[in-house]
Amino acid sequence: MINIDVFSEEKAWSKKLKKKELFFKKICKSFPKKYKFFKKKVSFTLLLSNNKSIKKLNKSFRNKNKSTDILSFPHQTKKELKKLSILNSKIYLGDIIINFRKMNKSSELLFKSHFNVLWIHGLVHLFGYDHKKDNNYKKMQIVEKKFLRKIR
Repeated sequence: MINIDVFSEEKAWSKKLKKKELFFKKICKSFPKKYKFFKKKVSFTLLLSNNKSIKKLNKSFRNKNKSTDILSFPHQTKKELKKLSILNSKIYLGDIIINFRKMNKSSELLFKSHFNVLWIHGLVHLFGYDHKKDNNYKKMQIVEKKFLRKIR
């Protein structure tokens, strides 16, 4: 079972994402089998943020003095996660932060679709994937597409 702790520091999110807990619970039920974690308690934190806060985080952790659409902070590497999933029934994946200002540039119809693409991208990072090299990027895209096909 996967649990998402959702926090919001930007009021505008509540206009776009009503009943956040229900929204994510429904989506998690449609995840690919491999990522449903039936006998595990898997969790991560999602912070629905704003331009100013995400810019500070980006500067602090990535030394980039600009805002961005999403930040992901995996709690462990892919290798460590694999080992953990064998040994533990409780696993904390990490944190995802999404910037409302970048999201709000989408039309009303595209907002949730764009939002799903972003947070799934962040989640796949928490599973240990990255896109620093082309072959890793392709692997990551395959996993993201599996998720997005299931939740649409």
